[in-house]
Amino acid sequence: MKRWKYFAVIITSLLLVFTLAGCGSQSLSSQNLYENNKKSKTVTWGVKADTKLLGLVDVKDGQEKGFEIDLAKAITKKMYGKDAKAKFVTVTSQSRIPLLKNGNIDAIIATMTITPERQKTIDFSKSYFDAGQSILVKDGSPIKKVQDLNNKTIIGVVGSNSVQNVKKFAPKARVLQLPDYAQALTALKSGQGDALTTDNVILAGMAVKNPGYKLQGEAFTTEPYGIGINKGQTDLKAGINKALGEVEADGTYNKLILKWFGNVPGFNYKEVLRK
Repeated sequence: MKRWKYFAVIITSLLLVFTLAGCGSQSLSSQNLYENNKKSKTVTWGVKADTKLLGLVDVKDGQEKGFEIDLAKAITKKMYGKDAKAKFVTVTSQSRIPLLKNGNIDAIIATMTITPERQKTIDFSKSYFDAGQSILVKDGSPIKKVQDLNNKTIIGVVGSNSVQNVKKFAPKARVLQLPDYAQALTALKSGQGDALTTDNVILAGMAVKNPGYKLQGEAFTTEPYGIGINKGQTDLKAGINKALGEVEADGTYNKLILKWFGNVPGFNYKEVLRK
């Protein structure tokens, strides 16, 4: 009998948790985050912690730094005033949308490309950075553009569509795919391949950390990054878009581009400036 009572308590507790979770979701969807943030003068952003130049935690002081961090701060102040605060929660590519849907963050600014598939789940601001796929090569490489990779070896990462994209431009390229970018970069350095490919801004971070390597040629795909926002938060989306437009119009955006990408080997920062 005691055992049955014990199970009954567990079942009752689980039902209560699910009931509260459902209420919490309903409450979250009915909240006006724009107005809530206006009162607190705070926006909680989901940001990357491991992407140099865009979002990286500085081991010296533990602070998030990068283009996306500075842009989030600028947007926050445009929305709610100079004394408004941008709060940061570090996310990964896998965790960012769940954290947004659960209400742990108000918006995502974390190298997320606007895609039709993602738009089924969340809303996006207008694009804040037009990334594109490129290639990383060693200084002095004879490879000047993606088409030069015919009969050469291109290095990519398993699960990425980057190598497939390259094959459209250089169908005779040989392919070497590795589990992650650290191994891919090591392979490039050891001469196992002639170039490494992914988004140009990710490659830019590698170039900064690895003297003797540079981005080569123009980007050959378009990857527009957008700020992720929960569906139903129309006021917040409108506020972010308005603030982003103001940041672009007053020159702040271009100053941040120059700050973070102005001295990256092989990266033409002028291609991503906003007029």
